Amino acid sequence: MVTPITRAHLEHWDETDELGVLREEFVLPDGLIYLCGNSLGVLPRAASERVRTTVDAEWGQGLVGSWNTAGWFDKPVTVGDRLARLVGADSGEVLAADSTSVNLFKVLSAALALHPDRKTVVAEADSFPTDLYLLDGVTEMLGGYEHRLVENVEGALDDQVAVLLVNHVNYRTGRLRDMAALTELAHRHGVLTVWDLCHSAGALPVHLNACEADFAVGCTYKYLNGGPGSPAFVYVARRHQERARQPLSGWMGHASPFTFDVGYTPSDGIRRFSAGTPPIVSYAPLEASLDIWDRVDLDDVRAKSVKLTGLFIELAAGLDVVSPTDSTLRGSQVSLRHPESYAVMRALVDRGVVGDFRAPDMMRFGFTPLYTRYTDVWDALEILREILATESWRDPKYAVRAKVT
Repeated sequence: MVTPITRAHLEHWDETDELGVLREEFVLPDGLIYLCGNSLGVLPRAASERVRTTVDAEWGQGLVGSWNTAGWFDKPVTVGDRLARLVGADSGEVLAADSTSVNLFKVLSAALALHPDRKTVVAEADSFPTDLYLLDGVTEMLGGYEHRLVENVEGALDDQVAVLLVNHVNYRTGRLRDMAALTELAHRHGVLTVWDLCHSAGALPVHLNACEADFAVGCTYKYLNGGPGSPAFVYVARRHQERARQPLSGWMGHASPFTFDVGYTPSDGIRRFSAGTPPIVSYAPLEASLDIWDRVDLDDVRAKSVKLTGLFIELAAGLDVVSPTDSTLRGSQVSLRHPESYAVMRALVDRGVVGDFRAPDMMRFGFTPLYTRYTDVWDALEILREILATESWRDPKYAVRAKVT
């Protein structure tokens, strides 16, 4: 006979959780259950001081000299190298700069240029919308391309396809794709892969090089806790770097920017994927977070993530769980479907449980193993069940849509 899980069991899990000590490294408001780290990660305690140092000492006192003395000029590369371990890349294959959208524009353009004889792009119909918007923009600019937006990307690949654009973890359902198998299938047809890692970087081990991925992009403000607007990253496999040429031929991607040549010559290596001036202040909180990540084993993160999400699914019995129940197919979030999901989520937030809503009818709960507790799962579901039982979500104030959901 299986012993039912009680809150006391989960208190013991929290007490013996080896990652639990890292919770103190983050700022979490008292009484708040934060299950929205898949949208915006929480503030590392050291971030504020790191920002003050950047602003007061490096900018305030070092002024323009800090481009040299504080390493500002090389931030995209040095921070990219620190991110590389977290996505299974080598030094010199990841650049931390710009936004995910800008980086996606770069790599889609570069990948298509590597296959000038092919005019078809395959993408998931349920990709995060910005991926599809950027795909439309790039192919409209270049002209002559066919889009295949499909549910079954495996079945859509053939020898006419130039590029496959795919999300490692689906933003809506949390479904995790097999990167190795899908990349191998794509390569069998000569197709280059572009992976969106926004919902997997920092949530689970990513093995870009082991899977022989071609290109990837991702953000750092979700599971990696870099802060709102923190620099995104772009990955280009070393084997492509000398042939790949991205269209944003800005000064920072030039081989010798301080010779002030009139003509553009791309830098060697990953730096050629730079464009404009790096956002120096925005690197500071990300670096504070990476100091924590330097001490973390991603296998431990994945193990706790699987345990947290599995616990949520078990305790959510009877609710409409959309995310895969098989942990090998699941990222670090669980989504529930309810016809009034927006109102229910607003009621949850009022009760101190923060998740988010994705149209048309999904509530998302993100589990960030560095600071989420097992008891948070229990308490969140207790509150959710009470809201559903009492129908307190019917209060008219919960139907009023905010700009950000």
